[in-house]
Amino acid sequence: MQTSDFDYNLPEELIAQTPLKDRASSRLLVVDKHTGDYEDRHFSDILDYLNPGDALVLNETKVLPARIYGLKPETGGAVELLLLKDLGNDTWQCLARPQKRLKPGTKVVFGAKNEEKAPLVATVTKLEEEGITEVKFSYHGIFLEILEALGTMPLPPYIHEQLKDQSRYQTVYAKNLGSAAAPTAGLHFTPELLKKVEQKGVKIIKITLHVGLGTFRPVQTEDIKEHKMHTEAYEITEEAAEELNNVNGKIVAVGTTTVRTLESNRQKYDKFTAETAETSIFIYPGYKFQAVDALITNFHLPKSTLLMLVSAFAGTENIKRAYEHAVAEKYRFFSFGDAMLLTEIN
Repeated sequence: MQTSDFDYNLPEELIAQTPLKDRASSRLLVVDKHTGDYEDRHFSDILDYLNPGDALVLNETKVLPARIYGLKPETGGAVELLLLKDLGNDTWQCLARPQKRLKPGTKVVFGAKNEEKAPLVATVTKLEEEGITEVKFSYHGIFLEILEALGTMPLPPYIHEQLKDQSRYQTVYAKNLGSAAAPTAGLHFTPELLKKVEQKGVKIIKITLHVGLGTFRPVQTEDIKEHKMHTEAYEITEEAAEELNNVNGKIVAVGTTTVRTLESNRQKYDKFTAETAETSIFIYPGYKFQAVDALITNFHLPKSTLLMLVSAFAGTENIKRAYEHAVAEKYRFFSFGDAMLLTEIN
């Protein structure tokens, strides 16, 4: 199977640059995962496709202000770091630009021009391919508070507008800091809509996967099986595992990150099991789903692992037709765009 099989033409004007004022007013394309039939709805209509006994599974990760801009004190050269993964002991895996100007031992200062006055200093410890860089931070105070003061939200490169309200790149249920990008399918939910979901008898279950390079790294091989996914950390609590095992209806995953967490867990165990672990699962057509019955997701970039995952879930041809319809009907695409529900339409 070739990466080019997951390409499509998207007019640039359909790439959403800003979130809608009302999260739940986005459009919703409902696609039958078996037949490919579709319906044009609005996101608040999601209630029509949820039934008592179903479970709505949310990823409650919270996006770090993970993009920080610093200087090399000896030259004044600018360096940008995007924090991807906490490796422990104040060491982080990052994407560094420009990496070619770094080497092990290089220091980068943030918030000042010299090391003595900088509230945050990174020392490069390891260089890997594709800009991946390990650094060890030194600082005075609380790391996350310093990051809040110095960092910015890591908006995707296709978004060119400034985000006036940083909270709009967080879900309303975001709780556990650690992501380098938002689980954007969840951006459509409001507290009011989630309350209506519960009132309908649908159980809301929360898990965590911290979004890192594994989710948004582009596929650069033509044969998709040669693509390597990077690991991402996830957690399923005892409470969540018990609730998942007792679901009587559909398990509805909100976002591809939730799918990857649930499927990773069920690949290892014969039932949902509490664990804190890492996953590098790569889901593409031919994969047999064990955990998820329906999926709420956004419209994804061409040739991306996310598009491959939804194609595995609902069929490559069904997704192609749905995307062609979405383009023709001028749906809004990508992180701040509209949503899809992949399910069975009764």
